Formats: sequence, structure tokens, C-alpha cells
Amino acid sequence: MVYKNARNALIGVSLIGLAISTVAASRENAPTVPSISDDQSQEAPQRQRIELSDGWQFNLVGPYGEDGELDSPQADEWQTVAVPHSWNRVGYYLSDPETHINTPENIDKTQGVGYYYTSFDAPQLDGGQRLYLEFDAVSRTAEVWLNGQYLGANRNPFGRFRLDATGLVAPGQANQLYVKVDNTQPAEGNSTADVLPMTGDFFVRGGIYRPVSLVVTEPVHFDMLDHGGPGVYAATTSLEGGNAEISLSGRITNSGASDAPVTIVASLLDDQGEVVGSWRDQAVIAPGTTSELEGSMHVSSPRLWAGLADPYLHTLRYELHAADGTVVDTIDQAFGIREMELDPERGFLLNGTPYRLVGAGFHQDTEASDWAVSREEVNESLRIMLDMGANSLRLSHYQHGSPVHELADRYGIVLWSEIGLVTAWTNARDQVEAPQGIVENARQQLLDLVHQNYNHASVAVWGIANEVDFGPGRPDFLGRPPEVVADPMPLLNELADLSRELDPHRAVVLANCCEDRGMVDVPVVAEAVDAVGANRYYGWYYGEPGQLGEHLDGLRLKHPDIPVSVSEYGAGAAPNMHTDNPLGGPIDMAGRTQPEEFLTWFHEENWRELADREYLWGIWLWNAFDFGTTVRSEGDAQDINTKGLVTYDRDIRKDAFYFYRAIWSDQPTVHVQGRRYVDRAYPVTDVRVNSNAPSTTLVVNGSELATLSDCDQNVCVWSDVALAGGENAIVARGNFAAGPVEDAIVWQLDEEQRDAFRIDSGAVVAASAQVQFGSDDFFVGGTAGSTDQRGGRGRQAVFAEIAGTDRRDIVSSFRQGDFSYRIPAANGRYHVTLTFVEPDQPVGARLFDVAANGDSVLSSYDIHQRAGGALIAITESFDIEVEGNMIDLAFSPVSGEALVSAVEVTPLR
Repeated sequence: MVYKNARNALIGVSLIGLAISTVAASRENAPTVPSISDDQSQEAPQRQRIELSDGWQFNLVGPYGEDGELDSPQADEWQTVAVPHSWNRVGYYLSDPETHINTPENIDKTQGVGYYYTSFDAPQLDGGQRLYLEFDAVSRTAEVWLNGQYLGANRNPFGRFRLDATGLVAPGQANQLYVKVDNTQPAEGNSTADVLPMTGDFFVRGGIYRPVSLVVTEPVHFDMLDHGGPGVYAATTSLEGGNAEISLSGRITNSGASDAPVTIVASLLDDQGEVVGSWRDQAVIAPGTTSELEGSMHVSSPRLWAGLADPYLHTLRYELHAADGTVVDTIDQAFGIREMELDPERGFLLNGTPYRLVGAGFHQDTEASDWAVSREEVNESLRIMLDMGANSLRLSHYQHGSPVHELADRYGIVLWSEIGLVTAWTNARDQVEAPQGIVENARQQLLDLVHQNYNHASVAVWGIANEVDFGPGRPDFLGRPPEVVADPMPLLNELADLSRELDPHRAVVLANCCEDRGMVDVPVVAEAVDAVGANRYYGWYYGEPGQLGEHLDGLRLKHPDIPVSVSEYGAGAAPNMHTDNPLGGPIDMAGRTQPEEFLTWFHEENWRELADREYLWGIWLWNAFDFGTTVRSEGDAQDINTKGLVTYDRDIRKDAFYFYRAIWSDQPTVHVQGRRYVDRAYPVTDVRVNSNAPSTTLVVNGSELATLSDCDQNVCVWSDVALAGGENAIVARGNFAAGPVEDAIVWQLDEEQRDAFRIDSGAVVAASAQVQFGSDDFFVGGTAGSTDQRGGRGRQAVFAEIAGTDRRDIVSSFRQGDFSYRIPAANGRYHVTLTFVEPDQPVGARLFDVAANGDSVLSSYDIHQRAGGALIAITESFDIEVEGNMIDLAFSPVSGEALVSAVEVTPLR
């Protein structure tokens, strides 16, 4: 389909995809694909590739001269490393350090200059052959010396670059290679001032963190210096009447001294090796020049690349023939014929059919390897996302390496691929427009991104920016906001125009943060692109999840011709931190209190807003995995963004992972939530199970409870399930047509907790005490509050001094307003103790009544008067006879708001 203007109702996007290899890795219930060689490149016999991986020397401290004259390495000053390599290691979990690779002792957040050195034996170059140095990525900047001579540089931290080393290499001899790498944080006037990203909620590591190779070609070859791309390109321009039209081009370089008559031949092969389409052209390439030949081929009744259902890949073989018929260069690429479209009403269409994109944002780091990830680690990450049911990934917030693109092609994963323009595009507080250096760096990153990934079937859109619309409301943790906010539109318009020029077959997109969120001076950046993604955190940073849908509908009405997606939504969670009720008290969006159950609730409620809005062309939650950053101290982690559905080490799939697996995946899924909350606080609890079975049965301690079907959002809930003292076996059985699928966990209930309810009122995570309390639960109405001032984002928490108690942390929080507690206690006699702490009201300002099962126990109660002052704990106790398996404690205001700081109900045995 021919590309249509962004303001038309339909944006046509079609391209042939490249995928060359995968590593088949076993993962529970993950989709399987044919295993192929780990070798990512199918090099032509006319080319020779030599990987430079082992035996590198690295030095982070110097000193070295600025003129490129580098001393020979001394063994005691250098460490031996293998490439890929990064000198940075970022982010660690606070608990269970023995189970993790990263610890406070091995973390390295150094930013600055490092040097790499290696010696390699160069092959002989015969008949005018050329030798290129290929770096898949060096961050942030690279300067390269070969045999003491300056060879070249690169200032894109994320893209492949090649340098023609023919003139400096010593064939058949040992060669000395130095690489100066600089990941200094950009600032006005420094060495990386113009290298994007300027800021962001992730850390830009330093190092040669992707592979390095020598590549030898014949003197006439497909262009090696085309922005790191393959030099050959293809795009499906039409799928009509069951036939495909494919445009083709090849850039041919003649490094020889005389004219080179050549014939270019492109052959399309099916998986049986049969030719199903071809193109041939001839040209004479002048010496020392590069020429581009263009053509097309017709394919009858092609088998299409159809996402996860059928990621079928042909082989596209480009051959370059000399005048005598000799093949002087060959490039084989696996690719898929497909058509992608974005429609404001119908969403994303794959080969003319609506295809809902669902998935997650994805950063490239892992705890094991940081940025220097292997192909196997990338494969593991993708397999985990496939297991969750994702059919798409947003590659955030920079160009990712070849493995993820190649594997996505082969698995059928649709990609959003973007450059590193994040939040800021100036580096001085008074700049009113982007400096030319930053503009050029953004252009370079886009040129590299498109050329290197143009042929990938999986890539649907090119992203040119993320959250550049903060305006003066930019969060402090991303750096002090500028005095004058530059207008991003000139830069965005320039990048959008460049993207359309480079690739008229894919939509240009960006992700915004702030339009129509009530912020001041927010630029409407959606007008710069063909389709937009909305990063929205209703229920985490602001608002409630229920506001998300109406907000998206408003954006759609405001921009009826611009397809809308949700490019980020998420919340933080520590898998070892738990709550009995995710709404029991405040979470810390910038601090430590981030229970796993809140993440689950957040995603359930956000998905409720997203599920039926079919106009959304994609939905990407944030994030696939916890990832390293240096601006966060939250949950159970330091320098880790905890919004991942899977932990940094890929070891724990949080409960929210299985929420999506149960609604996105066709794989039989049964998962009992709360499996890591083993030591339970209450003898009665709800049991929640993610299940996509037609019906699901719960078995507790061998007794079968009710069987549920048609569960809301595939979340089955059994309310007020009684637990026994000691060990409790919880089994959920999904009753599938092919047979039952079960998930079993074990909870413990301490004898002290049997038949007792100790409630830390107003706390979403119960504080520690000599006897176990649960978080605030069983309440109806009211709001949570605290005597303490919360910290986070660099602010220290201030803890109130509370007299009259040895449970300060328990009673520092409270529930207030007009509320009640409905506690599902078994019939019998109980002792009830209520603890009160007046936070700030004088005598007479707060008066309330307390009733137990309708009987008054406290009348016009005044905490301040009874305790003798504010911030002094006071308790009141009474006994109650329970009939009907319920205690109803009603707190009714007389003047001001009712309040309670802790509720304890213990059986009288």
C-alpha cells in the first residue's frame, strides 16, 4: 500500500522484514519455533568475518594524552575483558543478597572515559580486498586508533558503525587497536554535550557493549558504510489480488581503480529453496564511488508474515556479479512479506485485518550482564514475554541491537523501534532551541536506526521522541527543569520529515506524557507525527485508573485523524512486600512501600479501561522487566525501576504477569495470587486466581470449595476463605477441555493469628511488631492517614514521636472519616482493643461514636482529651459476643472525622 498522508484516516505501513537467527530456549509453556544457528550473519563466501571478542584489555583510569598517542598497556594497569563489555553495573535488590549477582560492593556507576586495547592478526588482503572494523555499538562515544593512527569516531551510543581500516591495517601481521570510550553525562561544554539522551529514567552505560568484528570484502561490494546498514533494502509496496509487489534497492561500492561493470540479482526463495520472485539490473560503477540501483519484483500468491500466528520468512538473496559472471558479493536475508496499517478507528491492521498489539516496554539490560547482553539473554527475555501472551514490544528508549530485531522477526513479535530523544533536547538552562549539535545527533540516531532495521518484518513504526512535552513540569528527578522551555516542535518536525524521507512505508510516532493532564505550557507534540502513544499513569503518579478511559477518549476526539495508543502505564512492586488490601493505605510512588498486590490491582483496573477501546492501535505496559536506573530508591531495590512484571534477574514473574497471561495468551493458565505472601496475617482471606479455564475449582486443605466460571477479567475470587492454624494447602484447578491444569501453593498461619484480627489501620503494608499485624483491611469507607511525613525523591521521611506505646510504627497510621470495619470472625466471644492517636486536632475538634454490632461502646469520644494531648496513644477495650460470623465496628463522626489507629480482635478461649 502506498504511504498516505498523516492527516488521512489511514496510514499505510508495509515492509519486508529481516530475521536471520534465533536461539531456541526452553521456557515453561513458551511458544516454540524451529531452532537455527546461533550465528546471526549468513556471510557470503566472498566475505570473511572475524569476531574480536576475547583478549581485550580495559583501563578506566588513564592517564592518556589527548593527541591519540597511547602508551602500550602494562599488565598491572589493565584488566582483561571480553567484548561485549560494560564497565558499569547498576541496580541491586536490598534483601537476599546471596541470591543476586548485583550487590552494593560490585555496583559501578562511573561515568567518564575508558580505554580498550587489543591486538589481532589481520588476514592477507588479495586483489584489492577491503577490511572494515564493525562495532555493533559503543557508548556513548567512540574514538578508534589502529596501529597508532587515528581511524575514526562515532557519537551514537546505540547504533552500529563501520570504519574502513584498509589503509591502516597490516595484513598478515599483528595489529594494535585502541578504542577510547566516553559515557560522560551530557552537560553544556563537555565531551558528550550533544549526545542524546540528555536525561531519562535509565542509565546510559559505558563500554563496547555489543560485538566487534573484522569484515573483509572484495573491492566491489555492497556498501559497508551506509549508516551501519546492510546496503540492500526491500519493501512491500502492494498486496492486492493475492499478489505482492516488492521494491528493491542495492548500494554498490567500487573501491577499485577502474570502472566496474556489475549485475545485481535479487532472488526471493521460499522455505523449500524455490525461487518465487526475482530482479536483475546492470550498471557500471566508477572507481571510488558508490551507486544505488533500484527495481522491483512481483510475487504471486505469497505466504505472508502474519505475526505470532505465522511468522513466515522467505530468503531474499542479493548477488553482485562481475562482468565475467563471477559472484563478488552476496547477502542473504530472511524476511517476511507483510502489510501494516494504523487506523484511527480500527487500530492496528496486519495484512488488512485488525490485529490488537499488546505487550510491554523493554529495556535492554539484565542483572547478569547489564548492557553487555548476549543473544541467549535477549532470547530468554523475548520468550518470557511470549509466554505472557505479548505479541509486541516497544524497544525503549533507544535503538536496540540486532538480536532483538532478528528474533522478533522469527517469533512474529511486532516492534516499536525508537531513538534516544528522551525528555530533554537542550543542555543549558537558558536555551530556547535545540543546539545544532543535538539536532545532528538526533538525525544521526534516526539515520542509523532506519538504515540498520529497515528490512525487519517485525518493525512497525519509527519512534522519534519520548516525553518531550513535560514543559516546565519536568520532574526534578530527571534533572533541574530549564529556566526557559524550548519548543520541541521544530526538532520533531525535522525528524518526522527525515523519517518519511528515509522510509515512506512506516508511520512516524512518538510517546507523550502530558497533553490534557492539566499541566501548564504543555506543547501538543502529537501534531508532529502520524500516530501517537500516550504514557499515562492514572492510579500511580496521579488520579485513579478509572479516569484513563475517559482521558483517552478525549485525546481521540481532539485528534480524530491521529491513531492513538497507550505506550506506557504501570506501577512499582517489590515481590517480597505484601498487603492484605491494596487500597488499605498509601503506596510510595517514589519510596519503599510498593507491595506486589498493588501492582496486580493497578493492572487489573487499568486493563478494565483499555480492553474494549478497539481504536487503540497498541497497548504497551511499563515495563517488561525491572531495569537499572540511578534516580530511584524504591520498593526492595536501589537504582532499579520496579515497574517490571518480571524481576531484573528474570527469576520472579510477579502476579500481574499472570493476569496478562490469563487474558492475552491461549495457553492454559491457572495461577494463585499471593504465593510469596506465605506467613498470613489473618485467618480469613480472599483467594484470587488468574484462570482462562471455562471453570475453575478451589481446594483448600483438601476440601473442595465452589467452582466458578465466567470470572471477571479471568480473575476468579473466592471471598472470606477460612484458613487453619499451621500449613494451608491452596490448590486451584482449571477445568479445560483437554484436562485439568492445577496451581498449588502453601500458606502458613501462626497459632497466634488463628481466629485473631490485628489491623494496622491506614497502612497498606503492616508495620512490624512483637505480634503480627495485618495491613488495613475489612474496612468500608474512610481514608488512610499518617502522623508521619513521607519521604522519597531525595526527601527524608519525618517520623512523629508518639508517647504511650511500644508500637509506634503500628499506631502512626490511621483510618479516618465516616467508616466501619466488617470483620468476618467466627461465632464466639472476643476481646476488642482499639488504639487511638490524635495527630493534630485540639480538644473538642474531633468527636465521634463507636458501635459494635449496633451497640454503643464509645460516645462523643475525644482522643485528645482522653489521652491528655496529641501524639499520645490511648487504648479502649471491650468484649463482644459474635453471632452471624461478623463483627461490625462503626466509627461515626459527631464533630470532625472519626479516627482509629489500630484494631485488635482476639478470641476469648
